[in-house]
Parts: sequence; structure tokens; C-alpha cells
Amino acid sequence: MPAEELQNEIMNAISKSQAAVVEAIQKWASTVQSMKPELPDLNLPFADSLNIADKLPKPEGVVKNAYDFAEQLLANQRKFAEDVLKAASPLLGNAKNSDTSKA
Repeated sequence: MPAEELQNEIMNAISKSQAAVVEAIQKWASTVQSMKPELPDLNLPFADSLNIADKLPKPEGVVKNAYDFAEQLLANQRKFAEDVLKAASPLLGNAKNSDTSKA
């Protein structure tokens, strides 16, 4: 089916470009890491209050939560669209149960 072939080509192009971006970021991070100076330990009475990084959410968790939510939202929207089509099927000439995935 031509639409599926086009979708596959688009997904392949996206995957290749994403892989190139990830590789570039890895190289950049490695270069920056090698140039980063070592900072001295702060042995001050209030130093613990300056370390807020441990209290922030981890980037991996933020990304996971965002995509989990997006997946739930997309599934909910799909069900809603399918329910709307089913409810309107008598008006659309699709009174019989039809497979819309082949359209």
C-alpha cells in the first residue's frame, strides 16, 4: 500500500536523523566533559542547602513521565474518535460494522 510505504520512509528518515543528533550530542558531551574543571568541595555549614540538584526530578524521569502521559492521551483520543465514528455510523452510511483501518 503506497501510504504505508510513505509512512515507513518517513519513519526511517526520522530515525536516521535522530540517531545523527544523538551521536552529535554524545560527542559534544564527551568533549565538554574533558574540558570541565574540577570544582573544590564546599566545606561550609550551609553547603548542603546549595545542592538542590538532588531534589530536582531526574531528566530520565521527566521524559518517561511526559511520554507515558502522551501515550495515555493518544490512546484516549483514539478511543474517542472511534466512538464518535461508531455513534455517527448510521449517518455516514456505515451502519454495518466496517474496518476503518483498511481505508
